[in-house]
Amino acid sequence: MNKKITITAAALSLIVGAGNVIAAISESEAERLGKDLTPVGAERAGNADGSIPEWKGGLTQAPAGYQPGQFLVDPFADDKPLFVITAQNMEQYKNRLSPGQMAMLKKYPDFKMPVYPSRRTAAYSQEIYDDIKTHAVTAKLTSGGNGVEGRGLHAPFPIPENGLEAIWNHALRFRGLSHKRTTVQMPVQENGSFVANRFVDIWAFPESFSGGRDEEKDANISAYFLQIMKSPPRLTGNVLLVHETLDQVKQPRKAWRYNAGQRRVRRAPQVAYDAPGTGADGLRTVDNFDMFNGAPDRYNWKLVGKKELYIPYNAYKLHSPDLSYEQIHNKGHLNPEYTRYELHRVWVVEATLKEGARHIYGKRTFYLDEDTWQAAVIDHYDTRGNLWRVAEAHNIQYYAEKIPFYTAEALYDLQSGRYLTIGLTNEEKEPYIFNIGEERKSFQPAALRRAGKR
Repeated sequence: MNKKITITAAALSLIVGAGNVIAAISESEAERLGKDLTPVGAERAGNADGSIPEWKGGLTQAPAGYQPGQFLVDPFADDKPLFVITAQNMEQYKNRLSPGQMAMLKKYPDFKMPVYPSRRTAAYSQEIYDDIKTHAVTAKLTSGGNGVEGRGLHAPFPIPENGLEAIWNHALRFRGLSHKRTTVQMPVQENGSFVANRFVDIWAFPESFSGGRDEEKDANISAYFLQIMKSPPRLTGNVLLVHETLDQVKQPRKAWRYNAGQRRVRRAPQVAYDAPGTGADGLRTVDNFDMFNGAPDRYNWKLVGKKELYIPYNAYKLHSPDLSYEQIHNKGHLNPEYTRYELHRVWVVEATLKEGARHIYGKRTFYLDEDTWQAAVIDHYDTRGNLWRVAEAHNIQYYAEKIPFYTAEALYDLQSGRYLTIGLTNEEKEPYIFNIGEERKSFQPAALRRAGKR
């Protein structure tokens, strides 16, 4: 990490609403962190049969051949699959598959899940571990679960007591103080054809700005997000700016769009919930981005418990700059030749649409990786209860920065046969860049015209 984290609990306490404060965990519970639990709250021990190993600190050293600033080298290039799950043998493994994964196997005869040895590579810096432990006893849900106060820089509830705490862990997980990525979003048609939508995404915690978090300017702000369209030509220069609020019921997220053709900046209150995502050809909602983002208030959240699940993990092969987008995208799904699944423990969270609330998804089942709190798989159901879309996130450990993050997201539409990928960089000039040092002024509406000319 390039920037020393020296943030106190008081400095990060965000008062986002009075009343309905749900108590934090006790000091004695927090003492488990770094002992029988990992510093982020996962079970340190492996599972009974050894197929999930003990966590021993994760992957923190770059393998031979890695050059700083370049694409990551695969530290497990010599690994071979233990077995491959197909439609023919999936009954043997069904207890470790989600309903959505089983539906994918049934729908596409050539969809396969190559399962590799499980490697618990997730790791953060000691500063983040200290930050988690400090704030584990101060973080609280407020406003009936629609906000968080007393949080730090990573998942605020390492020992969650309910579904809302677990989903806030995903939403508020550490992804660097800031990061920048030039990526593509690919709406893939039923016949396998696609057109790349190229973005520059810039994301920042207020703590990344010079001077750090401003208690007045950043009140109720969790992060700032800037998205600049680079292609196709009809969208080039369009810019989206989001001020992500913590309590979005008290204060909805603030968003603005710059239309390069009209040269106008306008407020964009529709950038929320199930509004169509930018450049996605109707294949995702706004809150499908980053697997899930935004306010949780339209759903009832239930923490079901833990489960062992085959999830995409250590996807360095998929990350490789030697691959073309044509090689990666098959009809109906990503090319299984370049995917990697491992057995990991996940938290299972069910989100059910509240009575009277509106959303195109009537239910979602989240599978959150215990070692990172990132959503690994999400099954989406329509309002009639039918399985509709399946999201998978292909995780890698950015070992040079000690940051786990996605290298790609895939959202499969079982009903239309189309799918969407987000985050791939294989044909781009540079991989993700962390701790980029953007200034506060870059995330103001007045800066959008300049951003659109980049």
